Amino acid sequence: MELTLQPLRKLLKKAGAKRVSDKAAEELGKVLEEKTKALLLDAKRLSEHAGRRTVMKRDVRAARKVLEK
Repeated sequence: MELTLQPLRKLLKKAGAKRVSDKAAEELGKVLEEKTKALLLDAKRLSEHAGRRTVMKRDVRAARKVLEK
């Protein structure tokens, strides 16, 4: 997955940062990619467990709850 810096900067600014370095935006991108990958792998596993090949909204939500524990 390839995330561009501008949306990442925007997220950091929405969180209250006045200025955002390229390195900070890049690091946020790495963290988001890692967390998202774990979430989606879990959602995929849940859909397969339910006998479906399609990952649905409920799988993503259930995976999020599992990761939040």
